Amino acid sequence: MTTYRIIQAGESRSFPAAHAFVERADAQGAARVFVGQGAGAAFSSAGELGACPFVAIELGTECLGVHTGESGGQEGSNVVGFARFRLGHADPSSLVELVRQPQTRDTAIAAAKAAFEAAGLKVAVCGDFPGRIVDRLIRPYLNAALRRLDEKLASAEDMDKTLCLGLGYPEGPISLLERTGLSEHHDVTQALYQALGQEPYAPARRAQVARARDR
Repeated sequence: MTTYRIIQAGESRSFPAAHAFVERADAQGAARVFVGQGAGAAFSSAGELGACPFVAIELGTECLGVHTGESGGQEGSNVVGFARFRLGHADPSSLVELVRQPQTRDTAIAAAKAAFEAAGLKVAVCGDFPGRIVDRLIRPYLNAALRRLDEKLASAEDMDKTLCLGLGYPEGPISLLERTGLSEHHDVTQALYQALGQEPYAPARRAQVARARDR
């Protein structure tokens, strides 16, 4: 397996605590993994990395192209983006969304995927879109649940119960958001709404109120 070096650039949402992926890093590793809220800036100032088997940049909601640039649909190299899915302030899940561009090298994807999987993580590969897979799918659903609560479709308890018992969800949407943070939901949906301009991503009223209170 390809060895990798971790460059820490601020607090990481993907790895906020000890994890096997961090522990397996090698100060002399051939690949580079930039983690933290400043990962993109650290990558930009790192110099030539074209000889690395792969370079991985931790992403927020932004596209990988924000850090690598884009060129007529031909962008892509040995650089990939990644984010370990995490809802609000809950612990990160075992899912890593690995972002590729149109011309990203297959060898870089394979090497990065192998490195994450060797640390016990599960990897899904996706194109370079804001929010990637999970946020693009789940945020409109969570917004819809908050809006139906405002419309008095049912109580929060009954809405959650219906989805858990009717569809087998482990936790209802209202309980999930209250546990993980409505303010964080606001921030993610606002970023996606600005990037995509699609109404289902516009932060629901209750998320806006939660963010205003936190400010």
